[in-house]
Amino acid sequence: MDAATRQISQAYWWLLILRGVVALLFGIMAIISVEFTLLFLVYLFGAYVLIDGIMAIIVSLQERRSSSAWLVVFLIGIVGIVVGVLSFIHPGNVALLIFYLIAAWLIIAGFFGVISAILRASGTEWLSIVGGMLSIIVGIIFFLHPTSSILSIVWLLGVFALVYGIIQIVRAIQLRSLLSIRRL
Repeated sequence: MDAATRQISQAYWWLLILRGVVALLFGIMAIISVEFTLLFLVYLFGAYVLIDGIMAIIVSLQERRSSSAWLVVFLIGIVGIVVGVLSFIHPGNVALLIFYLIAAWLIIAGFFGVISAILRASGTEWLSIVGGMLSIIVGIIFFLHPTSSILSIVWLLGVFALVYGIIQIVRAIQLRSLLSIRRL
């Protein structure tokens, strides 16, 4: 470890612990209350889209004299505000709509992935075909069982956050002890 890296690590090793603790708390919440976590994620999405929409409108109005594309940016801003507000008024519907879009994307991407692999037909495309078929199957499952699929994904996200949080905390402890040894 060079001197610059050591100096940065000494000053910020605790951020790894903070990241780990936040991930652990999110993971615990996602596993204990999947519905609350999903609601939180939809609200987070809504806040982002709403702020992005407001910023797009501000930028478009500032650029309306210098750019012919200002109206497009303005309309994108309006859509962002509408979607953001709807995320707070009807979070369940927005979550379901986003999920259906993901399901449709999985099916379409899987279909074209299989077609592309067949058209290439070099004899080594079987993994692309398997991947495309899996994408189609998961998309169909998402369409047929959206609620249980959404809840399962949030639960898996919670498990991931728990594992990630533990890894971050262990890394921080390892880094801290490595820095302590190097100081001696």
